[in-house]
Amino acid sequence: MTEPAVIHTVLFTFLVYLVEAASRPNIVVIVADDLGWNDVSFHGSDQISTPHLDELAYKGVLLKNYYVSPICTPTRGALMSGRHPIHTGLQSGVIVGSQPYGLPLNLTVMPQWLKQLGYRTHMVGKWHLGFFRKEYTPLYRGFESHYGYYLGCGDYYDHSSEATPDYFGYDFWRNDTIDYTSIGQYSTDIFTKEAVNIINNHNPSEPLFLYLPYQAVHSGNLPDGNPLQAPQKYIKRFPHIKNTKRRTYAGMVSALDDAVGTVVNALKSQGLYDNSVILFTTDNGGPANGFDGNAANNFPLRGVKATLWEGGVRGTGFVHSPILQKQGYTAEQMIHVCDWLPTLYRAAGGDPKQMKDLDGYDLWDMLSNNEKV
Repeated sequence: MTEPAVIHTVLFTFLVYLVEAASRPNIVVIVADDLGWNDVSFHGSDQISTPHLDELAYKGVLLKNYYVSPICTPTRGALMSGRHPIHTGLQSGVIVGSQPYGLPLNLTVMPQWLKQLGYRTHMVGKWHLGFFRKEYTPLYRGFESHYGYYLGCGDYYDHSSEATPDYFGYDFWRNDTIDYTSIGQYSTDIFTKEAVNIINNHNPSEPLFLYLPYQAVHSGNLPDGNPLQAPQKYIKRFPHIKNTKRRTYAGMVSALDDAVGTVVNALKSQGLYDNSVILFTTDNGGPANGFDGNAANNFPLRGVKATLWEGGVRGTGFVHSPILQKQGYTAEQMIHVCDWLPTLYRAAGGDPKQMKDLDGYDLWDMLSNNEKV
């Protein structure tokens, strides 16, 4: 092949890559922490109104039979890897501060797969998949940036974390550097601000993957800390709730609902919304009846977080996207959290058959067209 022919071939290949990258949908994955089944009005809650989440759920695909793990780390590992927790070694519990393990490094995880398709990959929020070596942290797992924390919970304002009863410290990071600038600011607000900043500064010619696992509505530091925290302006929305813990919890949910609405509005204002896929999911069922110092509600489901009853493993979730062929319906099909990796990879234009040894299934056509499987 002559030199001009080689140059033309390279240029053509590069142009094809640019065109394909520009046509890929933006993907936004939002995780609510410890949200109960009956803590959103699209599931019928008569205590807590969630208008922003309701609009997305009702105009998207509401997931009726969607399942997650009963606690945090196993679910997040399955979401990122497409594998059941028993196949990632994360099946036995959550990672606490003194434990030297994490999501195995030999696994290719969601941001790494999407990077291969030309995505810009950013994470804002909770990791909880290991940090005892830097290689286990987000910047080394495919994310270009991370703003948030590594452990499972902490104070919403001072961002201290009681990793275990014997370990207490500060856990808030910008990329791989400790960040002290956010002390005194409510975590839901600062995560939303960071997400909006990423969206506003994103080059629309490239596809965006934004992973946004909020701290809300997990309880804060236990047992000596303040487990339920929300700005007063949100708590004041619920004078009809007499139980003070439940009222504060409702404020936390309301702050999260507003946050999701703000992120979606940012997508719209930057012209990204019409070509975006938004996944909203919980990591496990709600810790009801004071479990974990919390005040969630899973009615009418039996059980709570950390149990294998429906209240522990039936996830609150939906998919919202203008590119879905069918919208505004409730999916009856069985879905598991490990299905999201191949499903979103397919939505992004990738071929899930390239992904070996996954437990999850590609459900994009099923969700987009309301097909039976």
